[in-house]
Amino acid sequence: MPEIWLNYGTTDVVLDIKAENLDQKIEFEGQTLADSDVSEKLDAIDISKPLTFVVLNYTGSVQKALSILFEKCTQKGVPKPKVFADKQIMNLVKATLPPESQVQAFEGIETVNPDLVFVGEMEFDGLFGFDTVCTKILRRFGTEQMLSAYEKRQGSLPNPGKEIPSLEVAKNFANGFEISAIEIVASHKGIADVSVGHPSKTLEISKTMSSFIKTIEKHRTLLISTGKDASNDTLGHSLGSLWNCYSTIRDEGLAILLGECKGGIGSEAIRQYIEGRMSIERLQKPAKYVDGMEDLLFLSEIQKKIKIGIVSVLPEFYIKKLDMILFDGVKETLEYVLKHQGARQKISIIPDGARILLGPN
Repeated sequence: MPEIWLNYGTTDVVLDIKAENLDQKIEFEGQTLADSDVSEKLDAIDISKPLTFVVLNYTGSVQKALSILFEKCTQKGVPKPKVFADKQIMNLVKATLPPESQVQAFEGIETVNPDLVFVGEMEFDGLFGFDTVCTKILRRFGTEQMLSAYEKRQGSLPNPGKEIPSLEVAKNFANGFEISAIEIVASHKGIADVSVGHPSKTLEISKTMSSFIKTIEKHRTLLISTGKDASNDTLGHSLGSLWNCYSTIRDEGLAILLGECKGGIGSEAIRQYIEGRMSIERLQKPAKYVDGMEDLLFLSEIQKKIKIGIVSVLPEFYIKKLDMILFDGVKETLEYVLKHQGARQKISIIPDGARILLGPN
């Protein structure tokens, strides 16, 4: 019996599945950089100047980049940069840096200056095509411009991995700030690429993510793990892995997400919908943008063709309101599939859904 370990929050959970029920384990097959190559690319950061790193999402690859930079500071005998991070990841960031490191809560920035270096790992994105430092900054500081980005979406379905006009909105917004960025492309195997510079330029390494795209036959059932805690800490983040894989599920098929969502819903639009304050009709031409509108729109459209289940700590009331199936654990997902689709049903596993993009043959 194959034993497959899948990420769920800060831990991994095991899926015991019979060989006859396992179809494919679909993973990234591209190359990654040696630590020396990553270090060389990070030499573009001038650590002799006072710097403040702003950690936008905390992953293994972000941790590695920061560790390399702090080691460079030690070797050259220069002061270590200050670090800003959201409250929910402050302890994670602090735990992997030298004890004397300054890690402060990121509440927003009153004055933007060239000393700020935004650090983030790139992923695919249903609205922008790619989730970059630019798009993260726009979502955080550009609420009014987000309406323009939302209006430039292509249809009512997600378009991850494509060049979308919405991304230009984010690029133009970031152009208004004199800041730097460390943009990272990575998989569970390691760092695939790093770019240093203004965030409107570093997003060009999205081209590296072409190696993360895989074409497969359509499946009846997919079990999708996001691959890392930073991509399933909220429902809003977890859904990104579904956007990357939904097109390879047959009509009336089933997608099951492993998304712990310990941070809650993570989407104001989804929250308002659950509370009865947001309608699906309003999503087509809204007068103003509400955070997560695109996820609610994509979810409602995809559910016209497939069923969606989730392993999560979210209350069942929330999941039912979203017309999703809630599972208590990964074992229950397998039991459900075999009961409803037959004892011989084969299941394909996606261990790193946030960092792979599937397309149908």
